[in-house]
Amino acid sequence: MKIAFLAAQSSIHTVRWANALAQRGHSIFLITMHTGEEPLHENVQLFKLPIPAPWGYFLNTPFLKRLLKQLQPDWLHAHYATGYGTLGRLSRFESLLLSVWGSDVFEFPEQSRWHKAFLVKNLQAATQICSTSHIMAATTQHLCGDDKAIAITPFGIDISLFYPSPELRNHSVFKIGTVKTLAPQYGIDTLIQAFYQLRNQLQDKEPLLAQQLRLCIAGDGQQRAELKALVRRLGLETVTEFVGHLPHAQVPTYLNQLDIYVAASRQDSFGVAVLEASACGLPVVVSRVGGLPEVVEEGLTGLLVEKDNVEQFAAALLKLIQNQSLRDSIGEAGRQHVIDNYDWRESVLILETVYDSKYV
Repeated sequence: MKIAFLAAQSSIHTVRWANALAQRGHSIFLITMHTGEEPLHENVQLFKLPIPAPWGYFLNTPFLKRLLKQLQPDWLHAHYATGYGTLGRLSRFESLLLSVWGSDVFEFPEQSRWHKAFLVKNLQAATQICSTSHIMAATTQHLCGDDKAIAITPFGIDISLFYPSPELRNHSVFKIGTVKTLAPQYGIDTLIQAFYQLRNQLQDKEPLLAQQLRLCIAGDGQQRAELKALVRRLGLETVTEFVGHLPHAQVPTYLNQLDIYVAASRQDSFGVAVLEASACGLPVVVSRVGGLPEVVEEGLTGLLVEKDNVEQFAAALLKLIQNQSLRDSIGEAGRQHVIDNYDWRESVLILETVYDSKYV
């Protein structure tokens, strides 16, 4: 099958889908305004649109139309409803698959009635819609009406890449960390404050353990300077590391150096980073928001707490720190949960069934 991806090459999720489908023998055309550094499969053909975003979401329409006429794909698969989804709608391509990603349906329509109407127009133009989580699908369904088909296409985890490597841990320190974009919706500030509170609690009761604590933050984004300033104000500079952006292939090694993974998000559409940590056998502490409760079995594969609640995050971390058997059992159950429910190979097959539905 010939599939044209209209998406940001700079997103690892775009690259993973495109590469996996190319490996399965499909002809993949990646059409983008946002080039990236993650390697593409040799059978993925890359096309760069001439006009950059945001105006490119409108002004690249004639270029896209000509390209689609030349390529003749079976599907035009646009990723993100309010950016590339707009360009997909304007192309008027007859088989338009639209994947919603999160903020496009959770945040964009809340800005004004105009924003909501604009989004609904994009959603209704799609032949079919895909969502990675049930909560995001329900939100999308509410926006576009019950007559629009929405398929659940979860992000899976490559369990041959993400697996426990306990030999990578430094047992002289205890690392609590995260791998996320440094942006307000991901609550890195909540994690920093919870770590500060946790460390202070342990200073009196277990000073040796308090000295072993380290905070590890991987990722880059708009909040980097602000978060570093918060770390300085709290006196955590000597026990906190900001490692910046990690190529996807390096994430498993980084995760396996942690003892606990934290996702303190204020909004999160699915939780693929949490599943990657679970696949590495890490206990996870996550916010009870968005799609995160869908990927964590409370008390079994992780601990769920309320968003922005620094005290609850600190308490959950303390509970895990003081109980190694609990950390081990949650880590083991988490990996099995990923194997049973989120194997990447199965996720690719699910998306293929959506493509195949055109001919059923």
